[in-house]
Amino acid sequence: MTDLRVLIVDDDFHVARLHAAWVDAVAGFAALTPVGTAALALQSVHALRPDLVLLDTYLPDATGLELLRSLDTDTLMLTAAADPESVRTALRRGALGYLIKPFGAEDLATTLRGYSRYRRLLAGPAALDQAGVDRARRALLGGDAASQGPGRARSATEQAVLEALAQHPGGGSVLLSAAEVASVVGVSRATAQRYLAALAEDGAVEIQLRYGSTGRPEHRYGLPG
Repeated sequence: MTDLRVLIVDDDFHVARLHAAWVDAVAGFAALTPVGTAALALQSVHALRPDLVLLDTYLPDATGLELLRSLDTDTLMLTAAADPESVRTALRRGALGYLIKPFGAEDLATTLRGYSRYRRLLAGPAALDQAGVDRARRALLGGDAASQGPGRARSATEQAVLEALAQHPGGGSVLLSAAEVASVVGVSRATAQRYLAALAEDGAVEIQLRYGSTGRPEHRYGLPG
């Protein structure tokens, strides 16, 4: 799978480099070269088309809140501005989240993983019901009950998915498609894919691509070896 590309906008060069290293340490994400002004941020967004912008409020040529008006890109605020008005303004202008400095690498990683789940939940072509919209919103806040970390109790469906992946005459893990897992567990393909994605986020499932002679590569799922 292609990594989600992240543009960091922060006028503190050392902080920007640190955050870039933290982004690169999260599976599925890759940091672009950070920029330190609103003007450079606009240039980079137009030229590079990042998937996500991590935006500071305090920039030398404009505020991040002003810049939000011009960004048609998913954006998370990473800022020391903790006053309620800044938070309300950021969310009103389209920020998907708000992380207050100082924070640690794991705080940022949790935020990015939530964003990744949000992207996956909204990636399908089918229309969403209200439960699907609410689940995507919870994912942004780290509140998606289907993926809250390796230490939590597994649901019955998750256990069934893991058991399906473990079934192999010779023991060990076998790579299955979402449709094959759905058939074994007795759920829809969409449900199986949702649980597989959440388990992969936890690290309980690995994803590999299988390329055929024609068409798009197929995702195959297995237990970590």
